[in-house]
Amino acid sequence: MTECAEPQLYANRYFDSHFKHNAVKILPGEFYATFDDTMIVTVLGSCVSVCLHDPSNGIRGMNHYLLPSDQGPKPSILSESARYGGYAMEILINQMLKLGAKRHNLVAKVFGGGNVMRGFMLSNVGERNVDFTFDYLKRENIPVIASDVLSDYPRKVYFLPGEGTVHIKKIRSLHNSTILDRESEYRLRLKYKSLDKNVDLF
Repeated sequence: MTECAEPQLYANRYFDSHFKHNAVKILPGEFYATFDDTMIVTVLGSCVSVCLHDPSNGIRGMNHYLLPSDQGPKPSILSESARYGGYAMEILINQMLKLGAKRHNLVAKVFGGGNVMRGFMLSNVGERNVDFTFDYLKRENIPVIASDVLSDYPRKVYFLPGEGTVHIKKIRSLHNSTILDRESEYRLRLKYKSLDKNVDLF
């Protein structure tokens, strides 16, 4: 059994000295699925990540997405926003199924959707991301067994191998604008296309 090459094309691999695991860091618009002992890591502002796990065989995956529309009412299943959110979920699910996961075994943990994007506070980008994600998972009968969403701070997500444990580091203060700039750049690209005391365990 081998992993599909597509997610690895965009993955940043490194060794995490704190967790003592080989790790892959995914950026906005990326996903990663695996059956080995690789830890999956991302940093979230207004974006959302869904950590999916098939407990029967240890196959895990994570995505990182932001709905492209920041105006108007809550997106419907037929809107551009919902189509993109659905694509971000389906591409991750499909990759996990290719690795041997069973759709009826999948469980989810949901993170992100913080109100941190400058200039988009009134449009509730993070809240809309979270609403869509929970609606989607409910429609697909994928139970959400843990979540840490909304609020006004970014998060760093560590999805560990084994039992599917997720560690969340809440970033209380930003020393630079990397997270915000990265998500803003990602949002513009979509538009033109049309562990320490702050670590929580999930």
